[in-house]
Amino acid sequence: MEYRKLEKLNVAPSLLGFGCMRFPVTPDQQIDEEKAKALLDQSIANGVTYIDTAYPYHEKKSEAFVGRALSKYKRADYFLATKLPVWMITETSQVRAYFEEQCLNLQTDYIDFYLFHALNKERWENIKKLKMIEEVEKLREEKKIRFIGFSFHDEYPIFEEILTYKDWDFCQIQLNYVDTNIQQGLKGYDLATERGVPVIIMEPVKGGALAKLPDEMEKVFKGIHPERSVASWAFRYVASLNNVKVVLSGMSDMQQVEDNLKTFTDFKPLNTKEMLAVEQVTKIYNSRQMNGCTGCNYCMPCPYGVDIPGNFAIWNRSAIYEDMNKGQSKYDALDDKKKASACQTCGVCESKCPQSITIIEDLKKVSKLFEKK
Repeated sequence: MEYRKLEKLNVAPSLLGFGCMRFPVTPDQQIDEEKAKALLDQSIANGVTYIDTAYPYHEKKSEAFVGRALSKYKRADYFLATKLPVWMITETSQVRAYFEEQCLNLQTDYIDFYLFHALNKERWENIKKLKMIEEVEKLREEKKIRFIGFSFHDEYPIFEEILTYKDWDFCQIQLNYVDTNIQQGLKGYDLATERGVPVIIMEPVKGGALAKLPDEMEKVFKGIHPERSVASWAFRYVASLNNVKVVLSGMSDMQQVEDNLKTFTDFKPLNTKEMLAVEQVTKIYNSRQMNGCTGCNYCMPCPYGVDIPGNFAIWNRSAIYEDMNKGQSKYDALDDKKKASACQTCGVCESKCPQSITIIEDLKKVSKLFEKK
């Protein structure tokens, strides 16, 4: 396993981090604890030391499960990251209350990497208004938090404002080879590097969209390394950036775990030929994509039952893979209340979307495309 030192923090977590947002689930959408524990155990046995969860993941059940799953390990043997749900806080005193609840969930008396979760302009203003940073700093003074950072979902100007507000220990950003100009983009990565702020990457495989590609794109990669997975190219792209210290993967099955372990053991950055291949695939991909949904589910649940990520997944994959028949079949199989046409244009989803997608308008496009009758 590759380990990269965060010089300013004097720690060296595993380059591959286990993201706890996409555990395998049972038919009733509960965490399949037996399978999920096996994934964590295999990862840890092969050198993964960075475990990332958050208060809202898996309908607020991820933290408690992670606490149970990690209870058999020595606490000093892994780095635990979780996040303050800043959008749920209306009073300053709630910062400590949520933190203490999270520690109980995770069966720990301290958090290594504590983040202000999914920051955008509105949430950032509320953080300053309620002095949340000051409260989190108090927790660090009490040795309950080691390092303070934030995860980000907005545009570059807001990222710059947040990053330069204080001397952050680290930051977590969304980045993949397709979305280098989305949100803070590579420009934000460069700013963090310039300021000496270590970077943690989320969505390196774009919610799984870069794990399997149409033949035209896969042939570009397979022509160079036929034995390597398509997903490995996405991980190697972001991990080739020197200031990227951890790359998170929301692993859902053992095949993903094994493939990622292979990628990050004896890790090799992309060379010039490989980078040119990535640029070629990116150009083809972007020419086909309908919108930038990653399937993160922050927009869910919809008050009216619409499966927003499900609709967009069908729409995007139909276009990227040029297979409208398969897309039509998948759309037809959705319950009527989950289809795009069931949208009541309430707008609740749009305020939650990290990608700033025009969800209402895009759902109308999906409905028009697949419900021609």
